[in-house]
Amino acid sequence: MLTKKTNKTHLKLQVVDFFTKIINQDSKQVKKMKKQAMSQNVHLKKLRKGFCKYCLTPYTGKETIRINNKVKNIKCCSCGKINRWKIK
Repeated sequence: MLTKKTNKTHLKLQVVDFFTKIINQDSKQVKKMKKQAMSQNVHLKKLRKGFCKYCLTPYTGKETIRINNKVKNIKCCSCGKINRWKIK
């Protein structure tokens, strides 16, 4: 049981490091890292807002962003889907 705990903490550091440098990554790499995080129950929290939840392509900054009624809408450049998040 102790080895699982160390693996989870090590994986958490890898996930944070990966998603802070997400602009250089590919959607296949994002899918792989997200799957590893889900296998060890590592929560992405704010890191999940760095990529499209449909095609898993990292946001580059060219996406259209709109804010309406405390909801942030981001339109993905690659798939064209709209991702919505509540603003607190």
